[in-house]
Amino acid sequence: MTEERKARDELVKQYAPSVEKLSAYLPWLMEKSGASASTDYTPEGGKTITFPVYDSMLLKFIKDAESTCFINRNYPYVYSRNRIRTEADELRFIEGVDIMNIADLGGILSRYVIEGRTKGVMWSKGVTGGVYLRVIEKARDLIEFYSRKQ
Repeated sequence: MTEERKARDELVKQYAPSVEKLSAYLPWLMEKSGASASTDYTPEGGKTITFPVYDSMLLKFIKDAESTCFINRNYPYVYSRNRIRTEADELRFIEGVDIMNIADLGGILSRYVIEGRTKGVMWSKGVTGGVYLRVIEKARDLIEFYSRKQ
C-alpha cells in the first residue's frame, strides 16, 4: 500500500503544474463547447482554397498544451491498449480514468494536439466535441482529490 501511495504522490507532483496551466482555459472551453473555434477564410472570388482561421485562445491553448507533460507522441498505443475507436469511446474512457493512468488522458489530448498540426479540423474538433474540456476537468479533479488525501 505504501508503494502505491508513493506512486500516486509522484504522479500528483508530476502532473499538477501541467493541470494548473491548462485549467486556466476551462472557462473558455466551457463557453466554446459545442461551438466552432475556427472560421473558414475564403478570399474574394472564392476560387482558391479555403483554410481555417483559428480563435486566438485556441492557438494559445494548443501552444500551452504542447509544453505540458501530457503530450505523448506514442498516443496511438493509448488508443489501441484501451480499445478506443470512436469519439464516444474517448469520452467514456475519460470518465473512468484514475490517478494511476492519468498519462492516458495525455494520450487523448495528444491525439488532438498532434494531429491538429496536419489535419486542421482536429483542433476545432477537440473544442466542439468537448474532449479538451473533459480531459482537463478529469485531470484537475484527480489532482485535487489526491492532493487532499495526503
